[in-house]
Amino acid sequence: MEFSSKLLEKAVNEMAQLPGIGKRTALRLVLHLLKQPKEQTGFLSQALVNMREDIKFCEQCHNISDVAVCEICSNPNRNHQIICVVEDIRDVMAIENTGQYRGIYHVLGGKISPIDGVGPSQLKITSLVDKIKAGLVQELIFALSSTMEGDTTNFYIYKQIKDSGIITSTIARGISVGDELEYADEVTLGRSILQRVPFENSFKNN
Repeated sequence: MEFSSKLLEKAVNEMAQLPGIGKRTALRLVLHLLKQPKEQTGFLSQALVNMREDIKFCEQCHNISDVAVCEICSNPNRNHQIICVVEDIRDVMAIENTGQYRGIYHVLGGKISPIDGVGPSQLKITSLVDKIKAGLVQELIFALSSTMEGDTTNFYIYKQIKDSGIITSTIARGISVGDELEYADEVTLGRSILQRVPFENSFKNN
C-alpha cells in the first residue's frame, strides 16, 4: 500500500495493530478522522490517553475500574459471599447485562493455556484462594468459557479450594461447548447463571 504522506502511513500502521483491523480498514478509519473537526480527533486521542494513564484495577476483584474499589464490590446491595469467577471484563459486562446475578466477581485476567505460555502464576488465582481460606465466600461460581483452557482453569482452582467446605457451581451448559462467554446472548447466559449446577457434576459426567 503506497502512501502520499508519512504521517498518514504512520497513523494507519498504528491503527492496524488493533485486533481485527487490517490495513484497508485502518486507512478508512484514519481518513474518516481526517474529515472530522480537529477537536473531535483531540477528544478521541485525549480519551485514550486518559484511559491508559488513569484506569485502575479493583483491589478486590481485579475488574477494570476508575477507583480503587469498583462499583460492584463497593455496592452494599450485592451478595459478597457469592463470587463468580470470570476471565476478563468482557465477561463481567456480559453477565451484568443479563440482570440475573447479584453477587460479586473475581476476574482472573486470562485462562491457563500452556501452549500460549500462560500458567497459574500469571493469573489472579492466589488472591481468590486467599479470600476463600479467610472464610469470606459461601459459593464460588465458575463462569469461564466452555473451552479446554476454561475447563482446565476451573479444575485447577477447584483442586485448590475443594476442602474449604464452600459450595462450588458452574454455569449450566446452555452455553455451547467451545463458545466464548462474551458472545452468548443475554437470555441464554442469564438462564445459565440461574440454573447453575454443582461443579463436581461438570467433570464427573465427562
